[in-house]
Amino acid sequence: MTEAGLDDGLRAFLASHGFADVNGDAGAGLTPLMQASLAGECEVARALIAAGAKLDARNGDGNTALWLACVGDHAAMVDALAAAGIDLDSQNENGFTALMYAASAGKPAALARLIAAGANLALESQDGLTALDLAASLECLNLLRGRRGARANG
Repeated sequence: MTEAGLDDGLRAFLASHGFADVNGDAGAGLTPLMQASLAGECEVARALIAAGAKLDARNGDGNTALWLACVGDHAAMVDALAAAGIDLDSQNENGFTALMYAASAGKPAALARLIAAGANLALESQDGLTALDLAASLECLNLLRGRRGARANG
């Protein structure tokens, strides 16, 4: 979609964050969708996706918008990105997924939504660690254990 086809709100968002277009880079590979995901701006993210924002874009650390939604522990944003078809199991250069990040950083809201959306709990990082191995809080540990148990019994 061209700049002319964007609504005023989306144009204002892009301009206020220094983006030239819906897939622009404001530095370090940060795209508008990543910025909206980090801030938990679901409506902006949906508009960006509708305007052609790339779900598979990666920042300088090799992470997608889903990872940044987890940084902010934005459950609704995780849901919006999952509904749009983002790869839930995308691994960065170290083999870490958004699920592993959410578990290791104690982000239970995002973690619960990733689990509900079907993120793969068995994936391992390059060091052979899973999200369960990395759980930094009792709440995250219980979420992961509960889901793993549900899969074993289901």
